[in-house]
Amino acid sequence: MIITLTANPSLDRTIELAAPLARGAVQRATANRQESGGKGVNVCRALSAGGADARAILPGRGDDPVLTGLDAASVPYRNLPISSALRSNVTITEPDGTTTKINEPGPALTPQEAEELVDLVVEASDGASWLVLAGSLPPGLASDFYASVVRAVRTRYAERAPMIAIDASEAALIAAIEGDAAPDLLKPNAEELSQLTGIGHGDELENQQDLAVEAATRLLAHGVRAVLATLGSKGALLVSREGAWHAQHPPITAISTVGAGDSALAGYLLAHTSGRSAPDCLRQAVAHGSAAASLPGSTVPALNQTTPEAVVVRALTPTNPAPTRP
Repeated sequence: MIITLTANPSLDRTIELAAPLARGAVQRATANRQESGGKGVNVCRALSAGGADARAILPGRGDDPVLTGLDAASVPYRNLPISSALRSNVTITEPDGTTTKINEPGPALTPQEAEELVDLVVEASDGASWLVLAGSLPPGLASDFYASVVRAVRTRYAERAPMIAIDASEAALIAAIEGDAAPDLLKPNAEELSQLTGIGHGDELENQQDLAVEAATRLLAHGVRAVLATLGSKGALLVSREGAWHAQHPPITAISTVGAGDSALAGYLLAHTSGRSAPDCLRQAVAHGSAAASLPGSTVPALNQTTPEAVVVRALTPTNPAPTRP
C-alpha cells in the first residue's frame, strides 16, 4: 500500500486555446476538462492507473467535487470532513505546450483539523510501504507541517514506518529537510533544488548536470536518502549514497506539463515497489513524466502509455556527500 497526503487538494480545470494567450483579449477555448487534483492526489491517481494499491488522504466534505471526482475515477481515498469547500485551480494551455496556472490558496484549516489530519495519516500508514507528502499547504498550517507528519509516523511505527517521499515547495520544502524529519526520497524540480541549496538557478541546473548533481548531493548531508530531481525537458536525476544517474526521454510533443512531475514520482514508486534497481526506477519516472506531458490537462498515464524502453539512463560521477548531521 502507498499512502499519499494532499493537505491542499483542488479541482483542476484545464482550458485549451487554439492560439497563444493574449492578455486583455477575449479568446475562445477549443476544449476544457476538470479533474480532481493537488500533487498527492495526482500521484495517487497515477499509482492507481499503474495498478498499484494506493490511497489518497485529504481534507474535504464527501460531496465536494474533488471527492466525487475521485469516486468517479475509482481512486481510493480517506477524507477528513471540513466546513469549507476545496479550492479550484485553472490551467491555460497554448498550442506550443506553454502552460499558465492560476492557483487559489485553499480553505484554512483550524488547529484541530490539522491535528486530526495528522492522526488520519498516521492511522492510514500502518503497514504501508511508502507515504507521500506532496503539494502546497493551505492557510492555517505551519510551514513545518510535513515535518510534523514525518515525526508522528516514525514515532508511532519506528522500524515499521513506511518510507517517506516529499514533493513540496518554498517554506514547506525547506522545513521538510531540517532536523530529524528528512525524507527517504525528496522530489524537487530544478528551481526548488536551487532554492534548497543556493546553487545556481533553475535553468542552470536543468542545463548543467554537474551543477545539479552537486546541489542534490548537498541535500544528502541533511539526511535525505535519495533525491529525484526533475529537470523539465532535460530529463531527471537520481542521486543517492549509492550513486548518481541521469535519464532522458527522446523529445515529445508536450500538450500540458501539469502533473508531469507528480506522474514522474508515481513512476519511480511503481518501479521501486516492484523491486527494480535505482536506474530502472529513474527510467520509469522519466517515462511516466514524459507520457503525462504528452496528455491533455492533468491526465495521468497508464503503464501501457509509457515507454521506459526509450529512456536513456547514464551513470554519473559517484557522489561523496558530507556526513549526515546529528
